[in-house]
Amino acid sequence: MILSASRRSDIPAFYTEWFFNRLNDGYVLVRNPMNYHQVSRVALNPDVIDCIVFWTKDPTNMLNKLGLLKEYNYYFQVTINPYDSRIERNVVSKKNVIESFRKLSTLIGKKRMIWRYDPIILTDKIDIEYHSKNFDILAGKLKNYTGRCIISFVDMYRKSERNMKNLNGVIINNEDMVEIGKRLSEIAIRYGLKMATCSELIDLSSMGIEHAKCIDDNLIADILGENIIIQKDKNQRDVCGCVASIDIGAYNTCKHGCLYCYANDSDKAVNNNIMNHDPKSPMLIGKVEPGDKVIDRKMESYRNGQLTFLK
Repeated sequence: MILSASRRSDIPAFYTEWFFNRLNDGYVLVRNPMNYHQVSRVALNPDVIDCIVFWTKDPTNMLNKLGLLKEYNYYFQVTINPYDSRIERNVVSKKNVIESFRKLSTLIGKKRMIWRYDPIILTDKIDIEYHSKNFDILAGKLKNYTGRCIISFVDMYRKSERNMKNLNGVIINNEDMVEIGKRLSEIAIRYGLKMATCSELIDLSSMGIEHAKCIDDNLIADILGENIIIQKDKNQRDVCGCVASIDIGAYNTCKHGCLYCYANDSDKAVNNNIMNHDPKSPMLIGKVEPGDKVIDRKMESYRNGQLTFLK
């Protein structure tokens, strides 16, 4: 099984103590975001976890804890964007994130480091030239520490529209996407980076930009050193190329406060959840409540095809 940590929150940046407590205890409880009282008990034994995919905007807290992952296979996706604190309100300085990215890459190898430049937004002050200039700067700093960059264009969910209303955002049309893709691809090629798009319908393959699998069976097979067969994740959008995984995060828990974020409803919701976070709890937020139905999640190792259940 592939463990996602996490699309819903930045576990490496904010919840590392909780995460490693879960590994130590050998399981985690995950509340279904669509059915509050449905809770999955997920085994975290190395024999059933084929790979852990970390998603983060700041991997600093993981640097001195990699020894705790010695029994696991894993890779990191690190988002580094050119936006300041008006948009990514609580993200630490990009200088510090880049430094941590480089240190992490030196420790685990560039193959296991994916740079995410996403989402791409346009406003009256952030135009295509802005992205070209800043992508070039970032690519130059990261070129020796990763071989791949994943991009996406902002999806204007209702909450994102509300949060970004004062930025004078510009709708990104297909012509914009093609032009941005062309500009960024030329830069990426110059620095030896492969590019891919995350959950985008538009075809930019003529520029050398493929469709990404952010949870990537090919990369995982390379890390494992053996062939594996994993189905597409049926819980993601049709346009998403990711293979199946179990996400152990929770919505409304990320403290970065990015205005474009799809995972947070409001600062109030995040603050309320943070108050109910206990690093020793099996759940990221709260505890098992009356009326909860806890079900052992079926766990399958794609390395041997055997089903294992947590007893």
